[in-house]
Amino acid sequence: MPLTRTPQPTAPVRVPEAPAREPVRRRSARASGLVAAVVLLLAVVMLSLAVGAKPLSIGQAWDGLVHSGSGSYTVVHQMRLPRTLLGLLAGVALGLAGAVMQALTRNPLADPGLLGINAGASAAVVSAISFLGIVSFAGFVWFAFAGAGAVAVLLYAVGGGRGATPARLALAGSALNAALYSYVNAVQLLDTASLDRMRFWTVGSLAAAQTSTVEKVAPFVAVGLVLALLLARPLNAMAMGEDAARALGARPGRAKIVAIVTVTLLCGAATAACGPIIFVGLMVPHLVRALTGPDLRWLLPYCAVLAPALMLAADVLGRVVVRPSELQVGIVMVVAGGPVFLYFVRRPRSKAVAA
Repeated sequence: MPLTRTPQPTAPVRVPEAPAREPVRRRSARASGLVAAVVLLLAVVMLSLAVGAKPLSIGQAWDGLVHSGSGSYTVVHQMRLPRTLLGLLAGVALGLAGAVMQALTRNPLADPGLLGINAGASAAVVSAISFLGIVSFAGFVWFAFAGAGAVAVLLYAVGGGRGATPARLALAGSALNAALYSYVNAVQLLDTASLDRMRFWTVGSLAAAQTSTVEKVAPFVAVGLVLALLLARPLNAMAMGEDAARALGARPGRAKIVAIVTVTLLCGAATAACGPIIFVGLMVPHLVRALTGPDLRWLLPYCAVLAPALMLAADVLGRVVVRPSELQVGIVMVVAGGPVFLYFVRRPRSKAVAA
């Protein structure tokens, strides 16, 4: 009779917990980084309220912000607070527009000016200033949206409609961008009377900010912010290719239309309020991507916080480097952004993709 062995009880197998913990750690690190970014933004906001022709300490700036009887109340509320709030809104708009545009074109060097949206808004505003004598935000904001919207529709048609590819969109946008900025320069050279009215606007400036401008631009930026955040999941899916995105339930055609509308809204509002400011939408998403990876669910909130921090920091720097005069924020961004852009272009492709 054959002998049978009684099976010995075995210890339960433990499933390694490291893979389960890793996403939690990553989310925690990203959340902590976002909190740190908010703290940095608040610090830059206070610096923006304190630095100017009449320097204030941080304590004086805070007193002027919250106490109507403070000696610095008038300086803070009438001069620096509107400028700071406008910088916040424009920074949010340009940072989100750049992130959405880079995801849409799958081009890490895309900037809100790449697809010609800023150029369309600029051309319409310059035309309103030169031919109609309109000089206020309330007057030419609708021209900015009309110009940006017209370019967006033209871009979508030239790029191939629902069959548009990232390469075709980028090429069509570059051609429109060059043509429209040539028109802007021509109008400025031919109309010397309007040139003086346009000179601060065309270099990008926060110096003429008013409370009324902030109140009028805020709703447009708020709607653009909501649309951009809603695009995170469909654009994440489209990063794997349109066929894969459809398999995951996304609608690439609709996502492209909404993305172009979002960029139009954000760039039109920022350009109408401050003039064409470049490199914010290029630099911030690139730097944030190194911290968060390509996931737009994290990248977009980071951009909405760090882009206005960069904008306000550039504005503060412009106030102090050539005292008692000041450099406009658009000039500071060009000087700071040029070398960064060259670095992004020249670094090895493998590193660019990894970022």
